[in-house]
Amino acid sequence: WPRPPTAAGHWHATSENSAAINSITAMELRVSGAQIPITADIDANLSTIARALEFASSEGADVLLTPEGSLSGYTHQFDVDAAGKALEEVTALARECGVALALGTCFVEADDGKCYNQIRFYDGGGDYLGFHSKTLRCGTMTQPSKGEIDRYAGSPLRTFPVNGVTVGGLICNDLWANPACTPMSDSHLSQQLSDMGAQVIFHAVNGGRDGGEWSRGAVWEFHQSNLRMRARAGRVWMVTVDNCQPTHIPCSAPSGVIDREGNWACRAEQQGEQFFAYTIDLAS
Repeated sequence: WPRPPTAAGHWHATSENSAAINSITAMELRVSGAQIPITADIDANLSTIARALEFASSEGADVLLTPEGSLSGYTHQFDVDAAGKALEEVTALARECGVALALGTCFVEADDGKCYNQIRFYDGGGDYLGFHSKTLRCGTMTQPSKGEIDRYAGSPLRTFPVNGVTVGGLICNDLWANPACTPMSDSHLSQQLSDMGAQVIFHAVNGGRDGGEWSRGAVWEFHQSNLRMRARAGRVWMVTVDNCQPTHIPCSAPSGVIDREGNWACRAEQQGEQFFAYTIDLAS
């Protein structure tokens, strides 16, 4: 995949200049993505994310995106204390690297005690910007619906300022509203974010698959087509990464960067741990 050199004059936000950098509109954003294996072992997940941060830093990336549930594991039954300590470690490492985060994890918020499936956003100086919670939570098509729709709380859609760029977050089914497991109406969240001024959407995925023909054909193509068509419809850049566990079969969805025309600007291999970096030219 293409890896353009870091633009001249490129710099990272620190705690002193983060407010200043967010007050201007950047023309470029160098993004990094980590298609990594996600497990129920928080310590193992932390080590994997640390590798991804090292890659992002070595590539001069402004921000790193990780998959859905990448720190806690994709479950509501995680060790809350362990996840909190791991979050402190990963954000400290990101601050040391000067890399902003779009971190996929499940998390229990202290202010309301509710569990959310989140993308947590941090700027390059380590300041916490807020979270997007999964909105189109999966469930059965029965009445009443059962599944993660019962396990995670929701919150209003919002945007975040990352290195002077207005960005949004979506989690897996938020984007494609799989007709087999979306008991609520498709609210076209990518279009809503575009209408709210988002220039880049960070999309964290943890999709189910079994390596069979249906996964490789129907599911993969459905995910890819939705990514491309919704990026084009909203005239937004998409950065997307999937969980690659188990690593011996292809992912459920492609990982990479899609431009405003719905074309792949860079794309990772379909299987196993993959890192990528790409400079988004917002003026083009």
